[in-house]
Amino acid sequence: MADMEQTNAMLDELFAEARRNAEAPVSPALLARVLADAEALQPAPRILEAARPRGWRRFVTLLGGWPSVAGLATAALVGVWIGVAGSAGLIGGELGSDLLSLGQESVLADMDQSYAFLVD
Repeated sequence: MADMEQTNAMLDELFAEARRNAEAPVSPALLARVLADAEALQPAPRILEAARPRGWRRFVTLLGGWPSVAGLATAALVGVWIGVAGSAGLIGGELGSDLLSLGQESVLADMDQSYAFLVD
């Protein structure tokens, strides 16, 4: 504890002396040498190149990032869903149900009578 008080007293004396001598002029030569030394010790800035993405990351970056890819995937899935679920209702009749059930022979026969020989 006594050491702390002694250290604090010494610091107070040093700060008081610094305040008294605060207006002492600094020679321009000394200031120039200090600045030259400081500039010599400054590290040179490194130029860093950004790593270029490769493979899937590059593709995702070209599309606009993961939020854009998520939007595209959602739109694709909704398109497939609407295409499969709405096909029978949109096309209607026997032709639509044949298309969905992959009855290709009857589809050809329904489209044009010239394909009827394939069904027989």
